[in-house]
Amino acid sequence: MSIIPQPLTDFPWRVLALLLAIAFFGTLVLYSAAGGSITPWAINQGLRFCVFSGMALVLSRIPLEQVARLAFPAYGAILVALVLVELIGGVAGGSQRWINLGFMQLQPSEFMKPVIVLAVARFYALLPVGEIRRWGAIWPALGLIGAPAALVLVQPDLGTATMIAAGGITVMFLAGLPLRLFVGSGLTLAAVVPVAFSFLHDYQKNRILIFLDPESDPLGAGYHISQSKIAIGSGGILGKGFLNGTQSHLDYLPEGHTDFVFATMAEEWGMMGGIFLIGAFALLFRWGIRVGLRTPDKFARMTAAGLTTTIFFYVAINLMMVMGLAPVVGIPLPFMSYGGSSMLTVMLCVGIIMSIDRASKRSGGLRDWG
Repeated sequence: MSIIPQPLTDFPWRVLALLLAIAFFGTLVLYSAAGGSITPWAINQGLRFCVFSGMALVLSRIPLEQVARLAFPAYGAILVALVLVELIGGVAGGSQRWINLGFMQLQPSEFMKPVIVLAVARFYALLPVGEIRRWGAIWPALGLIGAPAALVLVQPDLGTATMIAAGGITVMFLAGLPLRLFVGSGLTLAAVVPVAFSFLHDYQKNRILIFLDPESDPLGAGYHISQSKIAIGSGGILGKGFLNGTQSHLDYLPEGHTDFVFATMAEEWGMMGGIFLIGAFALLFRWGIRVGLRTPDKFARMTAAGLTTTIFFYVAINLMMVMGLAPVVGIPLPFMSYGGSSMLTVMLCVGIIMSIDRASKRSGGLRDWG
């Protein structure tokens, strides 16, 4: 008999400690980006982390059976909200992405990132095993993914639409669909890219062209990528030192506290800071995948792996973006970039994975909630 109460043994100490380490590091970077001040970014980021951590812990206590039952209703509600964005949404910076609720600006597309994983996983959990390789296993899932992705794409928000599609397609792959389907789809996508490019907005076309050749307009459209590379490269192995960055402090680096916060960090903390951060995220991904592998339940397995992949897309796309390996699409770095939307989305993912982990540990295995 353990002398430690069960509620304490069930508490996800290691995961919370890992998230706290990443968030604390991010707060230090934001403190430096503000010139050594806790306002306006560091203090707000810290408070958001505390609130969203509490939210994730509450979410982890919800039975996974209830999460599964709410997957389709949540999907429908957010899809309606995306339609309302087109009808009554506020416009800012040339994009129509928010609904004004008075006390806050709601961005429904952020919630669709984890919910699309739940909805597609729920669909395949309900689907009989013998149907998985038939056409009826493909087109409903594509419809679930395509509807919100299209609505987000016309806002326009290419980065979020890509993440929604990637999250849903990942679950389709995990469900066991034939590999030839994904190979054929990839080849088809490559064939239609030139046609799709012509339908993009001018600023989106410029982002792709500048990604291919950022030096063609170093003071214009390529300024972000060029300055980001300079900041990262100037940090060297150990960095210039805390509060000693120049690219961000002298305002050479645009968005140094949001999308390009990794460049701000790398300039002051160097390659060692980057290794620490990437290693911490790798531990988070390892935890999420292990939770999925431990459970025999189909819905839980696809959900844990799909939500972990969603967090991975955040990190991978942002890091590739700031290093010039991908076009600038406005994807923030979780727990590091200033802002509440991405942190809320990631903590929703973490909370649901915690729920799966908790149920698996308490019951020694989950029954099928398909």
